[in-house]
Amino acid sequence: MPDTVYYALEVMLNGLMSGVMYALVALGFVLIFKASGIFNYAQGVLALFAALTLVGIMDGQIPFAHLINALFGTNLHHFGFKVPALIAILITAGVMTLLAVLVERYVLKHLVNQEPIILFMATIGLAYFLEGLGDAMWGSDIKTLDIGLPKGIDGTIESVTNDWFGYGFFIDRLDIVATVIAALLVLALTVFSQYSKQGRALRAVADDHQAALSVGISLRFIWALVWSIAGIVALVAGIMWGSKSGVQFSLSLIALKALPVLMLGGFTSIPGAIVGGLIIGMGEKLFEFFVGPLVGGATENWFAYVLALVFLVFRPQGLFGERIIERV
Repeated sequence: MPDTVYYALEVMLNGLMSGVMYALVALGFVLIFKASGIFNYAQGVLALFAALTLVGIMDGQIPFAHLINALFGTNLHHFGFKVPALIAILITAGVMTLLAVLVERYVLKHLVNQEPIILFMATIGLAYFLEGLGDAMWGSDIKTLDIGLPKGIDGTIESVTNDWFGYGFFIDRLDIVATVIAALLVLALTVFSQYSKQGRALRAVADDHQAALSVGISLRFIWALVWSIAGIVALVAGIMWGSKSGVQFSLSLIALKALPVLMLGGFTSIPGAIVGGLIIGMGEKLFEFFVGPLVGGATENWFAYVLALVFLVFRPQGLFGERIIERV
């Protein structure tokens, strides 16, 4: 086969890997939507906040150092020690869990049985609050995140494909790790949602808050639980994206890339988030490869949204979403 065909296959594989990165962000949206029936605008900022906190803890940075120095005229920046990556990840996971409890206590519990648009607006306010809090705690400079994940082109894959096809495939090792982690996350979350008592309670809360309360399900506990899980998922997404492109405030914009993924996979399906991410990732790369040169390139910026628009017209619930039928 000509090299063009092999190059197209390489582009497709890299697109699938990129799709997994999109899906990691989309998973957090799905979890919140399943529990409350709202779109959590703050999910991208949660990933940013988790990544900022992880880097700050690993570097031994003093939280709010700039604010403390401005108020008291000090020159404090670091504690003088580094924290191992694994311990820092566990501490950050604890911070995200604590954040979930605080969000439930001071925001969500006051909005029980409110219209979905009210809850959505609350998540917008939460997003901007967390972005400002992350800036105040850890600073706004671009940070490097390195927890020891493999990076760069996988030499084994390049060598093997070159022996087989006479063309070496360039596959990023970080993307391979992200794929494995995403698969494990989806498996764990699917089992939790379908077979655990808390998972069934979560689906009941999503269907009807009042009915769930009437049968003894604690709405506050479920919301705290699901926001904690979404925070952990955001931490994983923040680690992958931060390791790939650095920890910076534009990281929160990855939420925009998750929107087409959700529209394709469905807002209520955990496996759908992965499938939607793979379709978007592979589709935008192949579209750029085949059609981009004909229209001047840069099709990756809009292809996903056009595809999502088509799905909204013909299948608004997505590939795996639940069709909502209201009888009057």
